[in-house]
Amino acid sequence: MIKPAIYTAFGLTIESEIPLPELRPIEHFGQDIQVRIGFADLAETWSRQGTLVNKFAVNEQKVMFRIPELAVFSAENGTRIYVSPDADADEDHIRLYVLGTCIGAILMQRRILPLHGSAVVMNGKAYALVGNSGQGKSTLASALLQRGCELLTDDVIAVTMDSQHNPQVEPAYPQQKLWQDSLDAFGMDAGALRPLFDRETKYAVPVLSKFASDPIPLAGVFELVKTDCEQPEIREIGGLERLPLLYRHTYRNSLLAESGLTPWHFDCTTRLSGSVDMYQLQRPLNQHTITRLTEIVLDVIGG
Repeated sequence: MIKPAIYTAFGLTIESEIPLPELRPIEHFGQDIQVRIGFADLAETWSRQGTLVNKFAVNEQKVMFRIPELAVFSAENGTRIYVSPDADADEDHIRLYVLGTCIGAILMQRRILPLHGSAVVMNGKAYALVGNSGQGKSTLASALLQRGCELLTDDVIAVTMDSQHNPQVEPAYPQQKLWQDSLDAFGMDAGALRPLFDRETKYAVPVLSKFASDPIPLAGVFELVKTDCEQPEIREIGGLERLPLLYRHTYRNSLLAESGLTPWHFDCTTRLSGSVDMYQLQRPLNQHTITRLTEIVLDVIGG
């Protein structure tokens, strides 16, 4: 029998039969285990699923999905993640889905808002960098780390409320995911880094010395978008645009309705939109503008 390891991430204590070297291991001194990750045979359960929503089987207690030639995954009741691997499934590839889609579903089931992006810390405040895939969130976060910021999370941003009902970002784990062209832009050698999985040109970049390990109050949200502008531009997001922006960049937002979480999400994002600053960063489609984008963000957050 595999002895589970205990980790902490996203404000949760996690016990996992699957090794998760990205996460911070902790000694278990009797604290509550909030999420358990393990193996299970899900083949028969998956075969009984009926109509799927975007290739997911979703209800109020469970989110199931299958990645061909990899595994069936199930996130249940905010407390359990089960993995049923195919033969010769790649462990690195499995971990991407465990720490991505599965954790995103678990956070929603626990009424923790998962945003899609990176979060950095400057002057004791957290700032979320959100956007669609390929907009440069992780690259901008990496540039900000080189200018004195610390990393809280990359890919999934877990937003909770503190005892005074103010939003805060929970630390995830000390690693970024960067494409080869981002490494080239920063003069980083990919030879010393681990690809996220076989033949991938996106790499796991450790940032242990620049990682913020405590929850940090969320002060602002920056949305990154590529447009046909000639130079990077920034504009403040007004009231009527804020809720759609937060919905757009909620991680796996297509799961909300079938999970019965739409009312909770509306209430959560309404409270969030009234308590943080929000901006849109527009960047040219085909120009390398990371230096200017970094300066713009630092000017706004007082770095």
